[in-house]
Amino acid sequence: MTEQPVCLTLIVPRQLRDEVFDYLTGQADLISGFSGSHGTGHGADVRLHTAAERVKGHADQAIVQVILARSDASGLLEGLRVSFAGTRLVYWTTPVAEFGRID
Repeated sequence: MTEQPVCLTLIVPRQLRDEVFDYLTGQADLISGFSGSHGTGHGADVRLHTAAERVKGHADQAIVQVILARSDASGLLEGLRVSFAGTRLVYWTTPVAEFGRID
């Protein structure tokens, strides 16, 4: 990766998890992989979709992180905006100072 890498973080509602994972898996031209973990959403802007979430007081979410070139992140976000319009996915990017594998 010659361009400055970024970490794209997506906050995905539980009910969209598999669909977003499938979408990302299909973006092999932009990303080589991603990491997903469980998270919980809290706050006034978080939608509680199920009765269980309303009782618990938080939304079940997936946290997805992808390391990729900044320009590829822009392209991936554009595709997500089209494919997931109206779903209120939350995202942010942060610069990555170093990225590699320890073999």
